[in-house]
Amino acid sequence: MKQLIRKYRIFIILIVINALVYIFSPQIGQKSLNITMDNVLYMLSVIPPIFILLGLLDVWVPRETMIRFLGEKSGAAGIIIAFFLGSAAAGPLYVAFPIAGLLLKKGSKLSNVLIFIGAWSTTKIPLLLFEASSMGWDFMITRFIVNIPGILLIAFITQKILTKNEKESIYEVASSMQ
Repeated sequence: MKQLIRKYRIFIILIVINALVYIFSPQIGQKSLNITMDNVLYMLSVIPPIFILLGLLDVWVPRETMIRFLGEKSGAAGIIIAFFLGSAAAGPLYVAFPIAGLLLKKGSKLSNVLIFIGAWSTTKIPLLLFEASSMGWDFMITRFIVNIPGILLIAFITQKILTKNEKESIYEVASSMQ
């Protein structure tokens, strides 16, 4: 029981804070409760399909295939594939992290996984279309062109800065994912 409480202590603290806010200011408490419920329902609509897809990816894509296309010797093709996967993705950024963990677990190169996360966060196709329609094509193209080298630079610098032990630790955590 103690371990369960320790594991969910932040969640429990937030519930207590919400309850106190509701007691002392019912209007704000009700608004907070409504926002919380909307977020929970949204997450419940997004997360299960993603985990189903992750399970299928884990079972259907052999490790050797992942290593060939995104592994240490994948070269420019691996970069392009990682960038395309991230740009073509849909959903909030927090969905990218379990996918990134699976990519690492399957033997993808760390820099390719970082490129995937960077592309997911900044170059998603729906985001680009929204920017083009609301801020204009010039803005969208400029931001896109600036983001590509930024993503690559961050991924390669991170790959170089991390020590061998740190990289092994990252892969170890990813391989222990279930």
